Amino acid sequence: MPRIVAGSLLAYWLGEFANSYTLARMKLLTKGKHLWTRTVGSTIVGQAVDTVVVVSFIYYDQPMSIILNVIASGYIFKVVYEILATPLTYLIVDFLKDKEGIDTFDRGTNFSPFKS
Repeated sequence: MPRIVAGSLLAYWLGEFANSYTLARMKLLTKGKHLWTRTVGSTIVGQAVDTVVVVSFIYYDQPMSIILNVIASGYIFKVVYEILATPLTYLIVDFLKDKEGIDTFDRGTNFSPFKS
C-alpha cells in the first residue's frame, strides 16, 4: 500500500476517533447543552490529529517550514469551516432529534477501538 494512502487512512481513523471521543465526552460534561462547543471542540481535537498525521506522511521529505505551513493552513481552514457550518449542524441535529425522538448520551461507553 503506497505511503500516502496508508497515511491518509491512518490519519482519517485517528482523527475520527479523536473527534468522536471528544464529542461524546463533551456532551457528558455539558449535559447535552451547547452543541456548538461540542462540534467545534471536537473538530479542534480531531482535525489537529488528522492534519498532523496526513501532512506528515505526505510531506515527510520536505523542509519543516513547509510541513508546518501546510499543517497550519489546512487546520485553520477545517476549523473555520466547522464554525461556519454550525448553524446548518443545529438545523440537522434539531430535525433528527425531533424526527427520532431520542437524544443519546455515551454514559458507560467503552471507547477502546481495540475491544468489542
